[in-house]
Amino acid sequence: MRAWRVHSLGDPADVMTFDEVEEPTPDDGQLLVRVLAAGLNFPDVLMAQGTYQEKPPLPFTPGFELCGEVVGTGRRVLGAPSGGPGAFAEYALMDAASAWPVPDDMSDEQAAALYLTYQTGHVGLHRRAGLRAGEWLLVHAGAGGVGSAAIQLGKAAGATVIATAGGPRKTEICRELGADHVIDYTAEDFVSIVKDVTGGHGADVVYDPVGGDVFDASRKCIAFEGRLVVVGFTSGRIPSAPANHVLVKNYSVLGLHWGLYRKHDPALIGTVHEELCRLFADGAIEPLVGQVLPLHQAPQAMAAIADRSTIGKVVLKPW
Repeated sequence: MRAWRVHSLGDPADVMTFDEVEEPTPDDGQLLVRVLAAGLNFPDVLMAQGTYQEKPPLPFTPGFELCGEVVGTGRRVLGAPSGGPGAFAEYALMDAASAWPVPDDMSDEQAAALYLTYQTGHVGLHRRAGLRAGEWLLVHAGAGGVGSAAIQLGKAAGATVIATAGGPRKTEICRELGADHVIDYTAEDFVSIVKDVTGGHGADVVYDPVGGDVFDASRKCIAFEGRLVVVGFTSGRIPSAPANHVLVKNYSVLGLHWGLYRKHDPALIGTVHEELCRLFADGAIEPLVGQVLPLHQAPQAMAAIADRSTIGKVVLKPW
């Protein structure tokens, strides 16, 4: 079978090769699946560069999430490859206990885009931030995979959603997703607009996958007893929050590393999956797949993720 492998750390285009490798053999408790679609995420780029918190031994196959067909049964499942990344291949192994069923009316591409970002969004907004109906939710990078999921989940929870995005095309996507207020951060000051549209109240919950200057500015428009959820650092700079400012404004900064729940509270993943499937069946969420590319174009897809030019999720298919 063919699989992408990272042989050294650096730019994915320089360190990945499309290799002929042996088809994996499942151990007890594992499933062999034919990959139908694999979702891309920003950590795929970071892991290839060696800057992600998880550092698998070389060589490794990237890809954190997939939709696959269980060999021998034809049953469709979604989730993560066994033991870490490994989705950018024609076949992969999955742990049977965490291979989640795919709804019949969900496409392979949507299923590949559901797992990581929607699980992260649901756990971040509900478990970590305790988002309540009627609250103000500020979502940064709303047209990306992470942000688009948070907009939909926030609306499903009854929040009033303010989304930021860069440029007319991305702001229009946020409106189509249901955001109540949309801000083009390349042309407008989101801090003053958030204060204005909330009547000076500020954002009760801020969902921030960007970090850097966006995190710093978000602290200026967060509400009393607000919750700032740290999702990631696509800006490239890891910010810090002065403890005196947290005290004076009485807000919380919450870390969100969803993957740790697979170790600390694995039952939560199944509960959230059931809820996500219910929301999908009700039409409250629909994974935004912006681009579908053949597996052999994985380096180009990762480059697009890295420069933040994508809309929604990018999905690879082994055509």
